[in-house]
Amino acid sequence: MNGRRFLSIGECMVELSQAGDGLLRKGFAGDTFNTAWYARACLGPDWSVDYFTALGDDAMSDEMAAFIAGAGIGTNLIRRIKGKTPGLYMINLKNGERSFSYWRDSSAARSLAADPDHLREAVESAEVIYFSGITLAILPQEDAATLLSEIRRAKAVGKLVVFDPNIRPRLWSSYDVMHTTISEGARSSVLVMPSFDDEAAHFGDDSIEATIHRYRALGALDVVVKNGADGVNLNFGGEESFVPAEKVEKVVDTTSAGDSFNGAFLARYLETQDAPAAARFAAKVAARVVSEHGALVAKEKLGLRGR
Repeated sequence: MNGRRFLSIGECMVELSQAGDGLLRKGFAGDTFNTAWYARACLGPDWSVDYFTALGDDAMSDEMAAFIAGAGIGTNLIRRIKGKTPGLYMINLKNGERSFSYWRDSSAARSLAADPDHLREAVESAEVIYFSGITLAILPQEDAATLLSEIRRAKAVGKLVVFDPNIRPRLWSSYDVMHTTISEGARSSVLVMPSFDDEAAHFGDDSIEATIHRYRALGALDVVVKNGADGVNLNFGGEESFVPAEKVEKVVDTTSAGDSFNGAFLARYLETQDAPAAARFAAKVAARVVSEHGALVAKEKLGLRGR
């Protein structure tokens, strides 16, 4: 194993996308896996990137695990559960904007935190832990509480815990549960990376400043607010900065815009500790990603140098 580990926790799913002539193309993706993909593409060889989830014992789970490993992302921490299968989603695209149809209610990933000892071993093995609101939303409430407890332990011992609220109301049993659990996710984290449109729609924030203030008041030391074509606002230890978005000639697919930004930002920030420079780098990567089809854009198309 390499010296430093980036651990991303969540659900990777089977992805079906339009291939033309009524055909569908199969792939694998999911918000926290997408971020792991771009972190791996952008990090140097002194970092390992691992994915923590649960898969079944079927052929599709085997294929997904092989795909993850083929991307250079560690799979040794993945739980395998007898009789379970991965979740599945289909992307519908119109004018570059996406909508999704999901089949995930009985996915293996819903049990990713059901073995507390295994979860603790995974979290303790990493220097950086990344998770999202979707990670929390798919779990039974007691398992979400178990995950948050381990995340808080990691924060307390000085690990970099990163949280993207990635708010998806239909995954939650109620707005109250969603608000409470996402707030707990932020309270358990060092760095929170929300998208302003989500925060305005579901927490009622009337400004980016309000979003930053709310998450810092919960206990996050640092906040990066993504605001699409209007750029990125950062507050690191109380110091504010702004980075404009990169111009994109033609938006093809926004499926992984935020996930790719997060992965690229974290990769550069871990190496430089310069948040504005990391945001500028990530904006360039995200601009490349939205100019291509699919959630996972090959490393050679990202314009990376020396990686």
